[in-house]
Amino acid sequence: MAQTNAAAPTSRAREQVGGDEEATSDLKLGEFQNVHSMSLSEARALIIAILAHRATTKKVEETETLIKTQDYLDVFARFKNTENITAVERVLGAHPQLEPFEKSQLGMAPLIHLYKIIKAKRTDDAASLCCESAEEAKTLIPSLTNKITDVDLQEILDDITKLRTFVD
Repeated sequence: MAQTNAAAPTSRAREQVGGDEEATSDLKLGEFQNVHSMSLSEARALIIAILAHRATTKKVEETETLIKTQDYLDVFARFKNTENITAVERVLGAHPQLEPFEKSQLGMAPLIHLYKIIKAKRTDDAASLCCESAEEAKTLIPSLTNKITDVDLQEILDDITKLRTFVD
């Protein structure tokens, strides 16, 4: 009789996420509904500010996770300076009908774009991740479909594109 040796688990069992959380045409974000979510640019700025503050008060221990996170944010954060991040927040803040999640998605590179670029190994496209059209934005963020007209959404996208700087 053949005996199978199953490999021991390398990590503990994952806790099942409760609820029906999804980001489709109807946002169902559970406990994160209506909670501010940061764009990659905001997360990058926050980490830089925290590290700068820590550097003045004590030695900063840069863990592998922190270094990898910084590298990721340096590559994929669209806006590198605080003025542009604030300006994007102002543009998006003028549209109260948009959920915080939708605003953070419009203010950052949608993950499906990142996946396509990484899969195609086209890192030269990292500077052009912004949605170019209202149709593209509504395809990537389906919950926008019944909240904002294509004309208004295109205006937002155009305003955000104007704020992008390619040399930061």
